[in-house]
Amino acid sequence: MRDYKIVLHKQREYWSGGESRDIEFRTKQLVRMYRWICKNEDLIMDGLRKDLHKSSFESYATEIGIVKEEIRYIVKHLRKWAKPRKVPAPITQFPSRAYVYKEPYGVVLIMSPWNYPFQLTVVPLVGAICAGNCAVIKPSAYSPHTSGVIAKMVKELFLEKYVAVIEGGRAENEALLNERFDYIFFTGSVNVGKYVMEKASRNLTPVTLELGGKSPCIVDETADIRLAAKRIVWGKFLNCGQTCVAPDYILVQKTVKEKLLRQIEKYIKKMYGKEPCENPEYPRIVNAKHYERILGLMDGAHVVCGGGSRRGSLQIEPTVLDEVTWDSPVMQEEIFGPILPVLTFYSLKEAAAMVNARPRPLALYLFTGDKKREDYILENISYGGGCINDTVVHLATSHMPFGGVGSSGMGGYHGKASFDTFTHEKSILKKSRFIDVPIRYAPFGDKLDIIKKLMK
Repeated sequence: MRDYKIVLHKQREYWSGGESRDIEFRTKQLVRMYRWICKNEDLIMDGLRKDLHKSSFESYATEIGIVKEEIRYIVKHLRKWAKPRKVPAPITQFPSRAYVYKEPYGVVLIMSPWNYPFQLTVVPLVGAICAGNCAVIKPSAYSPHTSGVIAKMVKELFLEKYVAVIEGGRAENEALLNERFDYIFFTGSVNVGKYVMEKASRNLTPVTLELGGKSPCIVDETADIRLAAKRIVWGKFLNCGQTCVAPDYILVQKTVKEKLLRQIEKYIKKMYGKEPCENPEYPRIVNAKHYERILGLMDGAHVVCGGGSRRGSLQIEPTVLDEVTWDSPVMQEEIFGPILPVLTFYSLKEAAAMVNARPRPLALYLFTGDKKREDYILENISYGGGCINDTVVHLATSHMPFGGVGSSGMGGYHGKASFDTFTHEKSILKKSRFIDVPIRYAPFGDKLDIIKKLMK
């Protein structure tokens, strides 16, 4: 195992020199990365195919394309974001001027997952670079081919004293978390997120945690059921259900449940065929451990459609479960696979209460044709983000922050939120040297009334 102290020492020395903080330098590195990605799209797709059996379309739409759009957006706006911001100065400090300066944290650690291994590694890296930091990247050992591509990209573009990639598994994770970083950005499970935060707390290191949870999809009786089914099937079974913001379960109003189930089954067959495991565009489960875990969630369950699997290719058909209760095994943990449980409700108030009785989810999706119902859910349920009449797509934009709340995570990124995440705002008040208002100085005497008027 490498001595990471040497890597970190080199990065701290380099960062102290100031080159990474230069706006022109940051922009240049992002442009170089963009060009490398454009040139090596086939290589990236090949890595994703080997790791997760992703199609070229899915690889581009959910990984490469999102990264390229993020870089373009940030390069366009970076100079404006990085400028010091003038803010009002209080009358009690007259005469003075107040500014907020943007400075990078320093040396940051980015720990990424295996489910979208290119996107969820490179987008945080783009944020770290645009803010002026040095970065150590630790991609997942479960996606070794994509991790290798990322390592190749970093080696060809950057000096290790600026950006470094550490490949490996748990031993490497542990070793890195025992080092002191200026910021940690982690994407992964809730349990590991807790451990990362615990380790970070020893050095009072700030963290962003992009976690998960059981994201509900609420379908009420006013919804366009056909469209709802189509978009739920797309969002749920994208990447074989291995998406942190995938609909984890459906809450459907009792009056339209049967209609919704029929439409979901119809669209599963339309999108993936009668034999999904034979479909060359259908992804697989990342490894045997997760494959067995997901199969176990179906034990004794009432399967409406799907349920088949193929051990040799680690594939599980898109599967819908009915007659599910909150005590069912499939409702005890985030599924992270192609299983969709269905529960019912009678009133929207009841549905909201069901969601609120559980940890706050990373995402929530509502299908409705009623604006009042839409407003009710938005006002009465706390969650990271989501969609009205769609699924998943809210994360695919640089114009909105993406992140969780409560047990689904803390902090956010994408676009300006990425810049803000990896930036410390330093507040500076510039005071006049020529005028010195004496009211703040002792003795205070009868100055109380004056200060009350000034600070009211």
